Amino acid sequence: MTSISISQRARSKEAAAWFQWRTIGPILGRVLHYAVLIWASMFFLFPLAWMIGTSLKSIEEIGQPQLNLLPAVPRWENYVKLLSEESFYRAYLNSAFIVTMVLLGTITSVSLVAFAFSRLEWKGRDVVFALMMGTLMLPYQATLVPQYVMFHHLGWIRTFQPITIPGFFAGGAALVFLLRQFMLGIPKELDEAAMIDGANPLQIWWHIIMPLSRPAVATISVFLFVGQWNNLLQPLIYLQKPELYTMPIYVAQKNNLQESPIPWQDIMAASVLFVIPLLIVFIFTQRFFIESVTLTGTKR
Repeated sequence: MTSISISQRARSKEAAAWFQWRTIGPILGRVLHYAVLIWASMFFLFPLAWMIGTSLKSIEEIGQPQLNLLPAVPRWENYVKLLSEESFYRAYLNSAFIVTMVLLGTITSVSLVAFAFSRLEWKGRDVVFALMMGTLMLPYQATLVPQYVMFHHLGWIRTFQPITIPGFFAGGAALVFLLRQFMLGIPKELDEAAMIDGANPLQIWWHIIMPLSRPAVATISVFLFVGQWNNLLQPLIYLQKPELYTMPIYVAQKNNLQESPIPWQDIMAASVLFVIPLLIVFIFTQRFFIESVTLTGTKR
């Protein structure tokens, strides 16, 4: 009897320990999960915090050997000085105009091409698609000189046209591929039902496919916005006029001024205002971005 009672007590203790671990284990795992995420977020947010802190410092405080993340006394006049410059507003508006035109042209043209590759049946479709994907193997530097020569003969140098017009001709095979893969997951019965009701391909594209492809469209919009908002090479090559300079050139010019010491507080203040639109776009589109990546990888 004694041995039986001892074994029963041992089993009851094991059961209690197992139940306790089953209750506490998920909680500990969740706490560890969030702790790792918080640490990782602090690691990635440190450059942003350092940029904001530096934008509010004086030049003497920036030159100190020790690293202080926050300024002793915030100097908001750094932003007041920046906002009083006409060239800053001009560069900001130029960047906004270029990004808007590129988004409108590229999303429209890319979605039409992706619709043709994914929803329409036509002879040679797969061959043309393979040729288009083959252009991804061409480095951008290999086409830079021929493009410049072509735009020079068209008289487009020192204008916005070399940056904005190509977007209306479905530039970007990777974007076409991403949107095509998403559209392939939409049931074709919707197209057939719309055709029975008398809809033409353009109506099917606009009224059915585009609303259902909203997550993928939001994803490529983020890619385009970030790429064009941070674009330095193309504006530097084609614009060549201070009146047409964009924000990346404006910030780069701040860094190249022949001043001693370098006005890092002005550079960081301009960088903070430059980054704000990127943060806003990411915050409002991250849900669509995650949904697009998930659906593209699971649907066929």
